[in-house]
Amino acid sequence: KMGNAESNAYQNHLSRFLPEEQSDIDGLFDTLAGSSGSSGAKNAKAAKKTVTLAALQARQSAHTREPLPEPMSARLYNGMKSIDLPGKSSGLSEQIAKEQFVIFMSNLLKGNADEKISIIMRMIDKKGGPLKGKQIQEFTEDLITSVVHVLSYRKELKGWSLENTRDSSSGVKALASELLSELKLPDGTKPAGSQLLDTNFERSVIEDWVYRVPQISVFLSVIIRQGLHVLHSLPDQTNDILNLVPHCKGIKGRGVVSLFDIPAIIYINSHLPAEMQHKWQLLFSSRLHGESFSQLCAHVVNKGPCIVIIKDLDGFLFGGFASHSWEVKPQFQGDNRCFLFSVFPTLAVYTYTGYNDHYMYLNHGQQTMPNGLGMGGQHGYFGLWIDSDYGKGHSKAKPRCTTYNSPQLSAKEDFTLDAMEVWAVGDTPETAGKKGKKSILDVDPQAQALLEMAGKSRQSEGLREPVEEDEDDD
Repeated sequence: KMGNAESNAYQNHLSRFLPEEQSDIDGLFDTLAGSSGSSGAKNAKAAKKTVTLAALQARQSAHTREPLPEPMSARLYNGMKSIDLPGKSSGLSEQIAKEQFVIFMSNLLKGNADEKISIIMRMIDKKGGPLKGKQIQEFTEDLITSVVHVLSYRKELKGWSLENTRDSSSGVKALASELLSELKLPDGTKPAGSQLLDTNFERSVIEDWVYRVPQISVFLSVIIRQGLHVLHSLPDQTNDILNLVPHCKGIKGRGVVSLFDIPAIIYINSHLPAEMQHKWQLLFSSRLHGESFSQLCAHVVNKGPCIVIIKDLDGFLFGGFASHSWEVKPQFQGDNRCFLFSVFPTLAVYTYTGYNDHYMYLNHGQQTMPNGLGMGGQHGYFGLWIDSDYGKGHSKAKPRCTTYNSPQLSAKEDFTLDAMEVWAVGDTPETAGKKGKKSILDVDPQAQALLEMAGKSRQSEGLREPVEEDEDDD
């Protein structure tokens, strides 16, 4: 009997889920089928329960702000509809059967690249392949937009927010471009720019891309778990979802908007060593701590691995990851885990080449050696350099930085600094200052008096280090 084959496939997919996951998925299906208004909702035997696109979208808009943007609900629906059931003529029914729903969940959340790809192809275009680069770009941008939206909606941004970070819209486009740059044709070439948008990509190429770019699967998983609110409370075995966004410390309540946007945080964080991906803490912000090289050094030295991000006067955003605590000394420091990155106008990470070990450099108050903070390249020709005469810097990388193979990161080779932030990543080293340390304003009454004379006493609070917030600071 055809029914047997059907129930076997269905049972196999169901068995991928733990019992509590199965009941979670059943519950979601029943809720959606109930809002389809099908007569079967109350009496499953009388009519088989099904889910419609309207029900998926109604579930979204039943709340004041939808957890998922509408285009993504439609893409999920197309993905569910694409599941062929044995003995059923495919694609004719507008309704989604329970078997289709479960197989969709199983393939996307637990499946291999081959199982995911059929669904993803239909989510990109309901007719399936071959797909134009432009369609893949639209899908990828929808995917990233939905992840940012749903994490914000579910209050899962771990202390980051759309208010204390840069606007995400340019970040969505930048991250989509970076992920699309991994699309390889069968001959190994990577089409770029307008050529990419007009190229036709076969299923095998897109499958290879999904396999090599883990973010696609991770983002889809987040959209299903958090967007449809299913399996979201169950512990996830994969760290890439757990640490998709790091916990943010030190920005809350200080009226500062970070130079980072959410897509850039997700992307840069994924390139950090695994043990550093769970937490970022603001160490220095030129907007909070003033534009001074000695302030910068005071806030970043011996604070463990950290990320430096710079905005030049032309609006370019770029920086580097320092794998070791910064120390003031006339030698290069760090190791091959360091990297340089660009956030705007393009999002990219540049890792070490093996050419030399000029990973990171920090010097101050020396007569003979250059004074400033640098990463990659060599003295006078750094991939990234901030001069101790604060406000000046350079990115000299013609044609590429020797240490990291990065291009010129700033708009002009010699740039003027507009703003700068440094974030400690991972756990703060034991040696890095204990709590209860007095502020410079407490230690130096003269500094306090000068600030008061300048009418700045109220802002002086902003110069203090924030009291470490509790873990659940979202």
